[in-house]
Amino acid sequence: MLICGKNVLKETPKENIHKVYIKENFKDQNILNYLKENKIHYEFVPEVRLNKMVNVNHQGIVIDVNDYEYFNLDSCLDENFIVLLDHLEDPHNLGAIIRTCECAGIKSIIIPKLRSIRVNETVMKISAGALNNVKIIMVSNLNNAITKLKENYFFIYAADMDGKDYQDVDYAPKKALVIGAEGSGVSKLTRDISDEIIKIPMYGQINSLNASVSAGILIYGMLKR
Repeated sequence: MLICGKNVLKETPKENIHKVYIKENFKDQNILNYLKENKIHYEFVPEVRLNKMVNVNHQGIVIDVNDYEYFNLDSCLDENFIVLLDHLEDPHNLGAIIRTCECAGIKSIIIPKLRSIRVNETVMKISAGALNNVKIIMVSNLNNAITKLKENYFFIYAADMDGKDYQDVDYAPKKALVIGAEGSGVSKLTRDISDEIIKIPMYGQINSLNASVSAGILIYGMLKR
């Protein structure tokens, strides 16, 4: 997998890096010293080659790393707050939610195997290193995962416009938040098996927020209560 960026380089575990490609005439001596001091193999290449390797702003650095290894559901059952993403498709949303979870101290995010964005170079770039501290758990069926969470005393809150104002809810000590897909929201079956539906009140003409913005508001709102 190819990722890029100066901060991403320093926040990626050295043992996961195969090689670093740097544009010719690269000027950041701190980065070059970091590579030398940590004995990370690197190569100077024309910028046009970097542009062909990734289609985002690479800051003159492209890093060849191991593919992401997903965790299993059992790894999060002793935690107190996890997030489930119901078939999100935008890598920018996933990357932003990973950053929010890391900042909020949430250690696990659950995603379904099918019809969902996976961890790719864009997700790694947007998450800005937070992925090193947050586990991404991939499950075959999100609703089966919710059932298992409930068996392990998690209280499930699903975000939906028809729910209760999130500010008026007394949250369980052990909880999981379900964020729906862009456009379609949380699926009906997932809403039906959730314990409570919560919403962010809207006061403008637009009746929905970006998935990552909604996640940020709800995560911190749930932490405060």
